[in-house]
Amino acid sequence: MSTPEPPPQPCLSVVIPAFNEQATIDEIIRRVLASPYTAEVIVVDDASTDTTAEIVGAVSDRRVRLLSQPHNQGKGAALRRGFSEAKSPYVIVQDADLEYDPADYASLLEPLLRGAADVVFGSRFSGGGSHRVVYYWHSVGNRFLTTMSNVFTNINLTDMETCYKVFRREVLASFVLEEDRFGIEPEITAKVARGGWRIYEVGITYAGRTYAEGKKIGWRDGVRAVYCILLYSPLGPRLQVRKAEPLINRITTRRA
Repeated sequence: MSTPEPPPQPCLSVVIPAFNEQATIDEIIRRVLASPYTAEVIVVDDASTDTTAEIVGAVSDRRVRLLSQPHNQGKGAALRRGFSEAKSPYVIVQDADLEYDPADYASLLEPLLRGAADVVFGSRFSGGGSHRVVYYWHSVGNRFLTTMSNVFTNINLTDMETCYKVFRREVLASFVLEEDRFGIEPEITAKVARGGWRIYEVGITYAGRTYAEGKKIGWRDGVRAVYCILLYSPLGPRLQVRKAEPLINRITTRRA
């Protein structure tokens, strides 16, 4: 007779950046708290103008903490603050809407818990469960940005822009994040790759939402993502030096 596996232990800090998510924030917190892996939930309210902060503040579960930004700064700034407060061995990003399902935490954590991975990406494009069909051109843009990121990082992801990224806490402590908005996704990917951390990818479910339902990312964020892929890649330090180099030096060098 086989010995039953022990129940999962809470080991996960869940960081939720939130801006004007009063329609879904209560439900996503309920789903996150239902996971046996959840040790703490850190909601970073990005100066919402609706009742998001009030709803989070009314949650009675002591695992939930609310951090309030003084003014709207963006997803990247919210994640920086949430990561700095995380105390559990593993840290995951959870969007405040209902596009990503906390029921996937078990499969996302599996490579980490068996010691095979340092970082796990949840891929919307490599199998997993059901997927809502939404914007075609968004999927094209995501694949383009992922391919470009792979070229400059020399890793083989299928979904660089995914929300679901899980880290050993030591990984997040190994670099400084700088992007305030959605450029945080390629920045994280580049810095994880440059650090030589072991990366796994796991298929997840995805229930994408429309702009009418509150989706916020736009084409300008895609342009910024291209810039961030270049900036934070191994070429980045050379690009930054060249940008800072006085114009007269460049002219003199060319003439020489």
